[in-house]
Amino acid sequence: MAQIFASMAGTVLSVSVSVGDAVQEGQDVVTLESMKMEVPISADSTGTVKAVHVQAGDFVNEGDPLVDLE
Repeated sequence: MAQIFASMAGTVLSVSVSVGDAVQEGQDVVTLESMKMEVPISADSTGTVKAVHVQAGDFVNEGDPLVDLE
């Protein structure tokens, strides 16, 4: 199982995937906003979304898990 983590602290603007979705390496899965900058978070590997830990509006810290892939 692979996890995708927040690379920085910020607010979740959008979540682009749902449980069961197929994800390709490099595909954007979450967009964070910090200091008025939008930062896409991409999958590090190919897989299927097993769990989504965040939703739009949530605040995350650097290193928080966002999405689980299997």
